[in-house]
Amino acid sequence: MPIFEYKCQDCKTLFEKLVLSSSEECSVTCRKCGSKNVKKAISASSYRLSSSSAGSIPAGALSGCSSKSGFS
Repeated sequence: MPIFEYKCQDCKTLFEKLVLSSSEECSVTCRKCGSKNVKKAISASSYRLSSSSAGSIPAGALSGCSSKSGFS
């Protein structure tokens, strides 16, 4: 389930929100001031792609449910 980062355009608070569906994304409000004037913020990824095999992500790991990912 995706966690998105939002920024309130009124009080400038940055907060995270678990969004289960696109219809729920329309109802995101600021946790501090309650404003609906929020915008999705660009956040840093939680992983790093590397050219070396030592720190790389297994093949297929980012493609969803793949038998090649090594995850079950």
